[in-house]
Amino acid sequence: MPRVAYSEEEKRRVREQLISTGLELMGRQGIQHTTVEQIYTAVGISRTFFYSFFPTKEDLVVETLYLQQPRILAFARRLAGDPALSWRQAFYTFLRACCYGEQNGIAVLTVEEQQKIFRRLSPESYAAFRDKQALLFGRILECFGIRADRERIALFTNLSLTAMIVRRAIPETLPLFVPEAADATVEFQINAIVDAMEKLRG
Repeated sequence: MPRVAYSEEEKRRVREQLISTGLELMGRQGIQHTTVEQIYTAVGISRTFFYSFFPTKEDLVVETLYLQQPRILAFARRLAGDPALSWRQAFYTFLRACCYGEQNGIAVLTVEEQQKIFRRLSPESYAAFRDKQALLFGRILECFGIRADRERIALFTNLSLTAMIVRRAIPETLPLFVPEAADATVEFQINAIVDAMEKLRG
């Protein structure tokens, strides 16, 4: 029999469970292939109760991306501080893990998911997301010893997201691209980003 009443503390815990479970599932199987039903079933609540927390799946996705940010930063710091890795190896490993997010528990938005989600955001929520994203990418650069001014953050954001998105979009939504060369394309892009960022060190 479903619960009829939850305390505020229980509601807070359920909300946190929905976000963390959503991130776990999205990181493993992709955002597109993760359903609201999978998430609320894993948490053990009803569909109706889920929607009392998040009006849409997209609202939950934004929260999972916020939860993911400190984890990504911690991953970058571990790599940057690994004495067994050269600077180039550490930076390359970080970018490659992000490009192949589903293999590494990192949720990456497709082009369509980005469009769908950000059509729903208010101007204030959009601005807040962009600020948090810039802060994350700036801190990643700093992890790898690169001064993070506005221009460098913008460049690194666009370069790295382009590689991640293109890898996810071939062949589903970029049918004129050549699927057989998808991995080679990503490899080229990652090395080009590493080359560009290496020049900015020091």
